[in-house]
Amino acid sequence: MHIHTFEDFSLLREKISESKTADLGKTRIIVYGSTCGLASGAHKVLEAVREEIKACNGDQALVLEHGCMGCCFIEPYISISQEGLDFTVYGYLDGEKAGEVVRSHLQKGEILEKYTVDLTMPFFAAQVRRVTELLGEIDPLRIDDYIAHDGYTALAMALKTDGKDVLEEVKAAGLRGRGGAGFPTGKKWEFARTAAGEQKYIVCNADEGDPGAYMNRAELEGNPHAVLEGMAIAGYAIGASRGYIYVRAEYPLAVETLKQAIAQAREYGFLGSNIFGSSFDFDVELFLGSGAFVCGEETALLASLEQKRGNPRTRPPFPAIAGLFGKPTVINNVGTLFNVPLIIRKGAKWWSSVGSETTNGTKVFCLTGKIRNSGLVEVPMGTSMREIVFAIGGGIPAEKEFKAAQLGGPSGGFVPNEHLDLPIDYESLQTIGSIMGSGGMVILDEDSCMVDAAKFFLQFDRDESCGQCLPCRRGLPLMVNYLEKISDGKGEMADLEALVNLADSVKKTSLCALGQTAANPTLSTLRFFRDEYEAHILDRKCPAGVCRPLIQFSISEKKCVGCGLCKKICPENAIVGEIKKAHRIIPGKCLKCGLCKDVCKFDAITVR
Repeated sequence: MHIHTFEDFSLLREKISESKTADLGKTRIIVYGSTCGLASGAHKVLEAVREEIKACNGDQALVLEHGCMGCCFIEPYISISQEGLDFTVYGYLDGEKAGEVVRSHLQKGEILEKYTVDLTMPFFAAQVRRVTELLGEIDPLRIDDYIAHDGYTALAMALKTDGKDVLEEVKAAGLRGRGGAGFPTGKKWEFARTAAGEQKYIVCNADEGDPGAYMNRAELEGNPHAVLEGMAIAGYAIGASRGYIYVRAEYPLAVETLKQAIAQAREYGFLGSNIFGSSFDFDVELFLGSGAFVCGEETALLASLEQKRGNPRTRPPFPAIAGLFGKPTVINNVGTLFNVPLIIRKGAKWWSSVGSETTNGTKVFCLTGKIRNSGLVEVPMGTSMREIVFAIGGGIPAEKEFKAAQLGGPSGGFVPNEHLDLPIDYESLQTIGSIMGSGGMVILDEDSCMVDAAKFFLQFDRDESCGQCLPCRRGLPLMVNYLEKISDGKGEMADLEALVNLADSVKKTSLCALGQTAANPTLSTLRFFRDEYEAHILDRKCPAGVCRPLIQFSISEKKCVGCGLCKKICPENAIVGEIKKAHRIIPGKCLKCGLCKDVCKFDAITVR
């Protein structure tokens, strides 16, 4: 069905509503299968559910495939809703368990308590789901599901007003970019709207490259039409007729989902010419990035879109004035564009009703690392790290102590225990040398070495740098050399001052944000965990027992029972001993890989 007028859209919504009403009496079994779910075995769960439905002659059961709700820690999981029973989520499943769950529901009408997930736990109850509200709620490959939840209503509302009114509503909401430094979205749009030139562009930056971040992937896989609607509204506001989604080629499911969503939107008339019978034309094209982290920087991204090497360029001029092919271009990331339909549909006042003094709205974080409840977390701006880690995230596994949270990926800094109550917004994080970035949040516990963590992120930036400017090309490798020297137990106290001076120089003189922020993890660890650096240098010890040159593995004679597991797994045959007798490690042959400690069931392997 092609929508030619606003009246057509109203009729379509009524038709979809009637279709949904007809299915109300049926049992709904949803299998959640985003990339992380599929990696955890959702395919086998889906097969088992379908087999059970077939065996039970379940004609009144709908088996649906949706994206992930964001609760990665319970994957693979399903939900069942049936008349007479509550909406129930079952987690930690496999094919056999999923079959057991379905049989219990369809044949006995009973909830299988041993696999249920408590939806009143803080991970679910303490979130404020706006951007992520429809993740897991709709079938991302069915445009009708999105329309049934008011999808494309915001676009229809926008086209009934002037583009300037749309821009003013976004400005009134106070939406700030959700992908980096938090620049006001309305102001960026205004620059592009008033810039000279008839041809203008909207670019969605979906080049999510931070280690430990996958918010954009989950959003695109679970609700692709939200970003298309946001782009179309942005295009109308600035006078653009064309948009590009720059998405990582390493996200095959997101790419395929977007392709189908774009085709459906064109078929319905939400993309293309004379949208809703108006004079507004707007279409979207996908562009697959090759995985270069530096292409997350907007000018490098534009160069890549133009089929050039993805090198950043000097600014000004800024992309809003002279961007893609030299034309005014607005670049927003996925999270920013997801918020746009919400603002237009529900109003700036509603949207800005939550948040901090400086930053309105909510933010989606990707909670990973040493945390019990990993996944996507959406909270109001200004929420404390303590609330996210210990309430929503469930705290640190194995009763370990929280050490730090790394925010903003390789460009961010570490938030230590002493700042757990700091409100998370752009300005507050800057006071401790960190940034929000795209929203990656990696939790480290007491067993993490902060020198090693700083080295990891700096090595990543070194490897991903385009090498165009001298500060990055020479400065980052030199910084890595200092950190490697320290973690190898060969550092000197003078190296710390040299590292800070070098970091400061790279920060001030690099061409783009990659180089300007690459030193943040190193500087924040030096600020909050200087004692660990000094232990590596003065005591030649790694307090966390992570840096291989500074540690030694041994086997406790009192605890070792001679089971032989460590001996079997050792890749260098560095462990000797007879069955049922205490084993020992030959220091000269030990690789310090830690495999023996991982398999030991008796806590007999010690690290010192």
